[in-house]
Amino acid sequence: MIRVLVVDDQALVRAGVTALLRAAGHEVVGEAADGHEAVRLAERLRPDVVLMDIRMPRVDGVEATRRIVTALPATRVVMLTTFDDDAEVYGALQAGAVGYLVKDGEPTAMLEAVARAGQGEPLLAPRVLARIVGRALQAHEQSTAGHPAAPATLSALTTRERQVLALVGAGLSNAEIGRALHLGVTTVKTHVSAAMVKLGLRNRVQAAVAAHRLGLVDDDFRVRHDPEEFAGP
Repeated sequence: MIRVLVVDDQALVRAGVTALLRAAGHEVVGEAADGHEAVRLAERLRPDVVLMDIRMPRVDGVEATRRIVTALPATRVVMLTTFDDDAEVYGALQAGAVGYLVKDGEPTAMLEAVARAGQGEPLLAPRVLARIVGRALQAHEQSTAGHPAAPATLSALTTRERQVLALVGAGLSNAEIGRALHLGVTTVKTHVSAAMVKLGLRNRVQAAVAAHRLGLVDDDFRVRHDPEEFAGP
């Protein structure tokens, strides 16, 4: 059972989402109508997952997400909104959200997202991940224009950590990475976490961007080497 906090300024939306979650066997620990209330309840209730609307009064979902993730690193925030907008997606993920759902999607997609978030799995569809990585790489290129590039840090990673990071960059979940490398999910999580710590990354979105920037994945989101053989430069 996953403990969920539902945040939306529309009471009808909150009621519908709550009913779906409870019918699926999850525990809805609370509901909030704005970002300020969401932060307060999250700090008190410590949910596993927060379903967070983006556009709300007082404190919006992006800022609320930033505050929750800072205070509660183990809590996963999934954005839930009616707007499939690049700027909002990027802002939410920069704030620490692990996924992004559009409200007119299928209920099963939301339930799957909650389940995967509760297990620490990535939630971004390949098309969304591609947009986010592209935007992040463009921003990186602009910020480093006219300055020497930072030295590659792949040498800090073990061969297995490079393999795992490459597959994160290709958009695979921990379970999919485990099947590709014949590893258990817990072992995959350990390698992902170790790679992120060594590279100074905060979340899987940053890890995916790093995999592209460091040349582990090509522009079509394909690993540049067979994941069983990849050892990096």
